[in-house]
Amino acid sequence: MSGQLLSSLRDPAGLLRRLRAAVSAGPVRAAWPALRARLAGFDPARALIRFADGVEVAFAALFRPIAILRRVLRLPAVRLTTGLAWRGLAAAAGIGLAATLVTALSSQSEATITPPAEPQPRSLRDGAQTAAGRVSWIEISKPIAMFGLESPDLDRATLALEARRSPDGSRREELLTFGALADPRAHLALRLTVEPAQGDLSQPFIVALVRAAAARALSVQRSGLPAAIQTRFGPVEAADATLNDGQVSRACIAFRMEPGALPLAMSGWWCGAEGKPADRRQLVCLIDRIDLLNAGEDRALRTAFARTELNRQPGCVTPRLSATGRKVSWLDADGPTPALRTKTATAAVGGPRKPGKR
Repeated sequence: MSGQLLSSLRDPAGLLRRLRAAVSAGPVRAAWPALRARLAGFDPARALIRFADGVEVAFAALFRPIAILRRVLRLPAVRLTTGLAWRGLAAAAGIGLAATLVTALSSQSEATITPPAEPQPRSLRDGAQTAAGRVSWIEISKPIAMFGLESPDLDRATLALEARRSPDGSRREELLTFGALADPRAHLALRLTVEPAQGDLSQPFIVALVRAAAARALSVQRSGLPAAIQTRFGPVEAADATLNDGQVSRACIAFRMEPGALPLAMSGWWCGAEGKPADRRQLVCLIDRIDLLNAGEDRALRTAFARTELNRQPGCVTPRLSATGRKVSWLDADGPTPALRTKTATAAVGGPRKPGKR
């Protein structure tokens, strides 16, 4: 027998032929249709239900002697039914499978996770370009100011002017800075962009503020929700913000206005002086006092600025005295109107004077 088995293993082709011949034999061929029909009618769900019922019957038979012993000895009931025992066993099996699956997935994730690439450092100028939403700007070395701002809340000696333009010359941007964030005096950062229309979708207020602050090496520690304030140029978004330069944190008011009827966009932040925190009333007056000094050939901008003169807040107008220190007369725009002179009563009563003798 062992010799025949070894010879069959050495000749697998012959073994396969003999198996085929045995299957094609009469008894196996006669039983194959019945076996095939039984396999076709096999229901896995029904078989699983029967298996679960069998397990439950087995638990019931197992706990039956314990119940009889409890009745004889009058012991307290265990209150553990066969259904509860079966459900507990199924729950334990499910927890074990879940733990195995989680362990396998965690081992695979540890093997495939790679650390993210470190971001490339960007220069300050690149940050300014991204914050402004433009691809490229051309710096103007010696700019001629297009806008001016005079206010008693600002120290004009600390004014710094930066300007740039687009390559095609259709857009120009000026950056007016009064003071610094670390300076205890009032600090204003004002960005004015002249553009014919709004070409791209506006960014969210907080995103634009974070990018503008990062362009100046600042961080935004806290920011509130923006609310509109009314100025001579229309509604301007403003929100409380806390800025930090790495050493000093100051409470400021960030603001933004997008171009609309006026071909001008502005943004920045206003920080009050020490002992005098910034408020929105001061910010409204600062925006109202922005003047157009040189519009060049941009007639649309000049016309729009002239139209906004009618919307100035009366309380934000600052009286301007002469730069030479002379006394203001009635010829000045801010001077008092002189009183009207009338004839005296004595001149009217005396009548005309008689001509004297020669």
